[in-house]
Amino acid sequence: MQHKNFKNIDKVTYGRGSFSQLSETIAPIRNENNKYFVFVIDNYFKNKSLNYNALPEDVVYFIDVDPHEPTTQQIDALRDEVLAKKGLPSGIVGIGGGSIMDIAKALSLMFTNEGSSTLYQGLNLIKKKGIYHLGVPTISGTGAEVSMTAVLTGPEKKLGLKCDWTVFNQVILDPELIASVPNDWWFYTGMDTYIHCIESHNGIRNNAFSLAYGNQSLQLCREVYLYEGAGQNSENDDKLMVASLMGGLSLTYSEVGVCHALSYGLSKILGTRHCYANCIIFQHLEDIYAEGVNEFKQMLQKHAIVLPKNLSKNWDENTLRKMAEVSYNLPFMWNHAFGENYKEIATINYIESLFKRL
Repeated sequence: MQHKNFKNIDKVTYGRGSFSQLSETIAPIRNENNKYFVFVIDNYFKNKSLNYNALPEDVVYFIDVDPHEPTTQQIDALRDEVLAKKGLPSGIVGIGGGSIMDIAKALSLMFTNEGSSTLYQGLNLIKKKGIYHLGVPTISGTGAEVSMTAVLTGPEKKLGLKCDWTVFNQVILDPELIASVPNDWWFYTGMDTYIHCIESHNGIRNNAFSLAYGNQSLQLCREVYLYEGAGQNSENDDKLMVASLMGGLSLTYSEVGVCHALSYGLSKILGTRHCYANCIIFQHLEDIYAEGVNEFKQMLQKHAIVLPKNLSKNWDENTLRKMAEVSYNLPFMWNHAFGENYKEIATINYIESLFKRL
């Protein structure tokens, strides 16, 4: 029997105001390589006060991640530009939501691995350890701040760079940084955490580790979105930031399932943002995740969120087949959801039928 060898973040700084410790946190790392840092920051903060204290020698990118999620082409271009200008950085800091977290993680790896990032989309394909990387999430829900995957959309597939080296060396969890987002997007990103845990729990790869983290994350999600006191406020920002981290650990130690497999197809072919795609899909999976979908619909009602339906009537057979093929090529998710005979269940035709529900 091969036992799981769990990887976690090396260090976590948590608490309101903890972002102020960023400079002293990375100071010891500045002596490495060419003695400068790369900062990738969500464009939302470009004209806002954000005291990240970059030095004159540092390289700073403000990146607009709306509506496009990170691509292999984007990562390759950023890597080549930075190396051509200043050589190998000491480290990289990502400040933003899940897409910024994935960009920072992917760049860390690609600074030390040759060729296009398309070569490394998959499990344990990275050849060399990346440079130091630190994540500062400003939106809670995706779990990207803790996961061992940097999800990228490439010419052929949407799939992550996934290995132990992808995990951040350090994260700073400061609820004061949570960006002000509209109620619907606050809901969609938080539901990514909720769905992570439902899928992690309901499959063959769950275990005491994944269940422990997932149970606590689900409890926090219910306090934020369902129970008395639910809604956007500072106390719930604190809770959701921790729920996101724990939900990410739950899926890392287990696996996601049907909703995420379908989400990859929807995002790759139609460009739908990941968290939103999850919500559109999850409402139609009562036969697979009955209790989770029932509770999800209660949360939808409580926060007056209306999701689109009947989308598939506008999709031709070619579009449906392309989405199904992307989702089909995620066997580890189908295996987790349906067990060892998953190939008999999760056929292309079955996956197309799931998309037709949307």
